[in-house]
Amino acid sequence: MMPSQLDRQDYRTLSDFRYLIRRFLEFSGNAAQRCGLTARQHQTLLAIKGYPGDGNPTIGELAERLCIQHNSAVELVDRLVDAGLLSRTHDAADRRRVLLSLTQAAEQHLATLSAIHLEELRRMRPALQQILDRVDARPGTNAAEP
Repeated sequence: MMPSQLDRQDYRTLSDFRYLIRRFLEFSGNAAQRCGLTARQHQTLLAIKGYPGDGNPTIGELAERLCIQHNSAVELVDRLVDAGLLSRTHDAADRRRVLLSLTQAAEQHLATLSAIHLEELRRMRPALQQILDRVDARPGTNAAEP
């Protein structure tokens, strides 16, 4: 789609989508705070627990998942280790690799937060679906394309 073909409805769709994301992120930050975590700590725990690779992630892989610099990930991991929420272990196959895993306390926090986040997503689903339907209904879009 050429930029000149965008109309007011396109801008509204994008605005509504970003608004929904901001509401979800605000909900998420408040929920994390109620559990004694920062939003970034919650995001980190979730990134580790939900890591799509085989096994546990390295700090570099965590940095990629969080879209942050490696040194920022190191500082974040250091704070979470000090808080008793993460542990580091050396990879048995390659001792140079340090793998990250959640402690039991982190697992408990994350289970609580994940349950309420899934419920919030279920609640927001109709509004999100409406936005996605508007994108699919737009001329020139192909819902089958990724």
